[in-house]
Amino acid sequence: MLRFLFRKTGYGLLVLLGVVVIVFLLFNVLPADPARMTLGQRADVASLENVRKELHLDKPVGVQFMYYLNDLSPIGILTPQQYQESGGALRLFGVGNDNSLALKTPNLRRSYQSKKEVWEILTEALPGTLVLALAAMLFATVAGIALGILSAVKQNTWMDTGAVFASVTGISAPSFFAGIVLAYLFGFVLADWTGLHMTGSLYDIDPFRGRVLNLNNLILPALTLGIRPLAIIVQLTRSAMLDVLSQDYIRTAYAKGLRRRTVLFRHALRNALNPVITAITGWFAELLAGAFFVEYIFGWKGIGKVTVDALEKFDFPVVMGAVLFTAGIFVVINLLADFLYTLIDPRIRLTS
Repeated sequence: MLRFLFRKTGYGLLVLLGVVVIVFLLFNVLPADPARMTLGQRADVASLENVRKELHLDKPVGVQFMYYLNDLSPIGILTPQQYQESGGALRLFGVGNDNSLALKTPNLRRSYQSKKEVWEILTEALPGTLVLALAAMLFATVAGIALGILSAVKQNTWMDTGAVFASVTGISAPSFFAGIVLAYLFGFVLADWTGLHMTGSLYDIDPFRGRVLNLNNLILPALTLGIRPLAIIVQLTRSAMLDVLSQDYIRTAYAKGLRRRTVLFRHALRNALNPVITAITGWFAELLAGAFFVEYIFGWKGIGKVTVDALEKFDFPVVMGAVLFTAGIFVVINLLADFLYTLIDPRIRLTS
């Protein structure tokens, strides 16, 4: 088990390192000047030079990358000033000129526009994205498995044909297109009957009560985000159930006189869930990353909307931090998925 854990963690760290390299090189070939974006267009030359020195922009790209990697690493070299400002850093030992090798929180640097720490910006936006992704995945999982089972049990009937047609339509519809259609139809044309709005976030601002929870705003973006994983889950559940229902042990279970519901849910569904779990875990990670346009269309405050807003303002540290944060989520969820497989199917071993 430890060998499996170390191997998977190593793969994940290599993936993250690759993402760091790509993100750093991508944003360092852009023509924008970070120093001028930090201070504004009216900044004097001396101030610009000071900021460039602080951000290490006066050094070669290779050296800049090493500084960036040192900031991101949980174990890095800190100057005395950085060590004092870090607060919770744990000093391991000294490294020449009063510098310290310390265990620290990864530093995603500061926003060019708001001057806030990128970690702070992302953690403020994360709950909105998590709630949206969880709601979308819950809708897609429950409805997808139910429709997939119904389609397999009622094979070659109009129910099966309708479920397959709906799933193909869902796969074919881009999220941004489905979002625009649903927002216009249910949030504008039929708003008097649905009570829904075209835009809105998890909390509304009331002048007297402050932040007020409004779950109605969650319905349309969650449905939009859940359409594509729903379609995939329907197809996978149907295919897996048809394969399992043709096995000998299912016929044996019926021959023993077990009820149909018992055979379907206790024997067939459990053995058909592996590919479905793969889709659920993969899509959940993708929903966290892929909610960009959906959040932007519905005005939902989350990491996606924060990232798109930062792109419009050329706020590169926020964009880079969001990409790296999302990549980290992918790695963690995939690692958890491997453990989850062993709970669903004991035939799978972590040493494999």
